[in-house]
Amino acid sequence: MIGPRAILITGAAGSIGSALARAYAAPGIDLFLGDITPTSLERVCGLCNDAGATTHKDFVDVRDRVAMERWISDSDSIRPLDLVIANAGISHGNLEKEETADEIRAVFEVNVGGMLNTVLPALPLMRSRRRGQIALMSSLAALRGFPHSPSYCASKAAIRTFGQGLRARLKREGISVSVIIPSFVKTPMTDSNLYKMPWRVESDRAAGIIKGKLAQRKSEFIFPYPYPAVGWALSVLPGFVVDFFTELK
Repeated sequence: MIGPRAILITGAAGSIGSALARAYAAPGIDLFLGDITPTSLERVCGLCNDAGATTHKDFVDVRDRVAMERWISDSDSIRPLDLVIANAGISHGNLEKEETADEIRAVFEVNVGGMLNTVLPALPLMRSRRRGQIALMSSLAALRGFPHSPSYCASKAAIRTFGQGLRARLKREGISVSVIIPSFVKTPMTDSNLYKMPWRVESDRAAGIIKGKLAQRKSEFIFPYPYPAVGWALSVLPGFVVDFFTELK
């Protein structure tokens, strides 16, 4: 099977987004990279160009529905999109700092609203061709609500569930949907966590795992090992057991 040749990534200047862009960068590949941080995005595009890819950048905010529709339509007109990765996401709060009301709303606007503003404009384009792949960035936090950032957990749970339903609906149309569930990847976001993060992986390794799993059209995957077992435990343990170990003292 020929891999994707036209790939769109949101949050492409962040740790995972930029690692994914570099993982896919190669001669013959068109990368459509979006982010709100111009300097960082310019740097990522430069690295991808050096690897032989053709990059198309847009300083776009995933919360801006109109701008996202325009960007995705324009990108698809340059080269029909094979793979769209809804990667952009934020988090606020930690074990010492509670999220503010504005921060909670911002998390949902970026994580859930931004995902919808990415996926919904791409769907009609892929449906018209009866092919394509959509990848949604969820998180191990989607499997339980944790006190350090309830909004992040809830937003990632919404992404996961939406992806599951979308996958079942679109399969008959030749479009595949994959839900990515990372555990701990070394990023500025996880650097702010005030707890141990065993088996945390570098963003380049994470990107390699994601690229490999997407090539296999995996419907949903948790990484790295042994976090699939952790995910299973979080899904089946009674709530009071998880609450006992996670409640704030």
